[in-house]
Amino acid sequence: MRKLALNDEILLKIEKPARYIGGEVNSVMKDKDEIDIRFAMCFPDVYEIGMSHLGIKILYDMFNSWEDVWCERVYSPWVDLDKVMREEHIPLFALESQDPVKEFDFLGITLQYEMCYTNVLQVLDLSGIPMMAKERTKEDPIVIGGGPCAYNPEPLADFFDMFYIGEGETVYRTLLDLYKENKDSCKTRQEFLEKAAKIPGIYVPCFYDVSYHEDGTLASFTPNNGHAPKTVKKQIVMDVTDTYYPKNPVVPFIKVTQDRVVLEIQRGCIRGCRFCQAGMLYRPVRERDIEKLKEYARQMLKNTGHEEISLSSLSSSDYSQLKELVTFLIDEFKGKGINISLPSLRIDAFSLDVMERVQDVRKSSLTFAPEAGSQRLRNVINKGLTEEDILEGAGKAFEGGWNKVKLYFMLGLPTETKEDMEAIPRLADKIARRYYEIPKEKRNGKCQITTSTSFFIPKPFTPFQWARMYSNEEYISRAAIVKHAFHDQLNRKSLKYNWHDAEITVLEGVFARGDRKMGKVLLEAYRLGCIYDAWTEVFDNEKWMKAFENTGVDIAFYNERERNTDELLPWDFIDIGVTKDFLKREWERAMRGEVTPNCREQCSGCGALKFGGGVCYEGKN
Repeated sequence: MRKLALNDEILLKIEKPARYIGGEVNSVMKDKDEIDIRFAMCFPDVYEIGMSHLGIKILYDMFNSWEDVWCERVYSPWVDLDKVMREEHIPLFALESQDPVKEFDFLGITLQYEMCYTNVLQVLDLSGIPMMAKERTKEDPIVIGGGPCAYNPEPLADFFDMFYIGEGETVYRTLLDLYKENKDSCKTRQEFLEKAAKIPGIYVPCFYDVSYHEDGTLASFTPNNGHAPKTVKKQIVMDVTDTYYPKNPVVPFIKVTQDRVVLEIQRGCIRGCRFCQAGMLYRPVRERDIEKLKEYARQMLKNTGHEEISLSSLSSSDYSQLKELVTFLIDEFKGKGINISLPSLRIDAFSLDVMERVQDVRKSSLTFAPEAGSQRLRNVINKGLTEEDILEGAGKAFEGGWNKVKLYFMLGLPTETKEDMEAIPRLADKIARRYYEIPKEKRNGKCQITTSTSFFIPKPFTPFQWARMYSNEEYISRAAIVKHAFHDQLNRKSLKYNWHDAEITVLEGVFARGDRKMGKVLLEAYRLGCIYDAWTEVFDNEKWMKAFENTGVDIAFYNERERNTDELLPWDFIDIGVTKDFLKREWERAMRGEVTPNCREQCSGCGALKFGGGVCYEGKN
């Protein structure tokens, strides 16, 4: 019988001890003496967030389907346990075996958002693994990073032995076989890294040198080891139907952020919004076969006992067989108390018809994401949505029984003017007016329009990767313009306005497009006590500002200048399929306010055609 890493005394005095004991339904136990490779899969945030992440569920299922590998889960201890572990010198442990992470062969860390970076250092520190990759020996696990933030790995380059660029189902088997071979023949850590660097999609930061111009911009990025390629190519699965998928996902003991079965219906997006990193990274669109999805739905609901199923996609409305799939789910689970969740739908008659079939309209709110208040700015960002579309969609929803609408916008988009900002409350008011056009006896009570604005952050591999950002004060002043304009609206009693934290936005921007100089800032921020920076109750902006001051790194250099399209960017050595020339063309079209058709209407020559499948080849023999 396994022994828990934390004794009863500790478990009784910390918040939610079930985060740390493992043993959940469907968690995988193996005999560690009968396997060759131990892999600790880490989500560097609290258990409830990490347990909701589909990517880790897929990798956990895939690794544990291999007889020679045991994959276990690791999450960041919350601040209460973090304190106890330091005081009691308890090393960070994996949930399944409760063994210290330092005893594993690999520590894989998924990088989903920039504000988890200090938690990466926390995980390494509590594990007793040297934070700097160059200081590790054969006694330490290989630390590998993946996920969307790995597409600009440079801010974290000092802390990782390697990064996996692409989707996890592709080359992990090759990497692990190479590790076994290296281990069996008693080769060194350096020899393993050199062989690994030859695997497509594997980036080993220590094998590259960086130099800078006097103005701080990148001068060169070149391999310093003959085994390292000049370009690292993204690896993706073209057949998403016949690949790994977790039919028996782990069922947590406590409520997590997404307490439901998740059915990934497709990868990628046809829309081409110019601010959206995921829409570019995961091209081309690849759909899962509907019969396989029906089978997964039956198995996963049976194997977990969950009472909700969510259809996951960047744009669910664009899945070509959505109506058939939803009809199946309704018919198959009728009377069984199963709810169907449909995030990321567009505002159109088709989507509203689908939603009306699955939701209790009197209880739910409808979410629209116009992103910009004016048509001019929606064209700049290539949203592909007109005011007429929005008002018509809202009208149909109101007539169908909805009375609550959530609207999401961004402030600080390229070319934004005061008029664009003031268009946000005007659009919200027009939607409220549309509600009150319905005869009173047919309305479902009072309407409530909740508008939220976040601040735009330019991301790598988007047409807006060259755009400038603003200071904390400027963002707050833009939110104030919007807030003031809400007071002038006719239906202001039906309107509510919220805005995102500007301080966190500034930091996200720096790390989204930062280079290797960011490593010293991260180390200093962690030394000063920064941790769980995505959590407002823990986030401390003063410590972050002190870290930048102490290291002499200028936030304005990274955020408040528009980059020249000829500038060498920290992530230019990565090939995601979508070409830099295409991104430049889209940047220029944005400046002219020109809309680019979606992938099903017309191919725009983004470069994803070279993957040889998906939406690029629909209808072709």
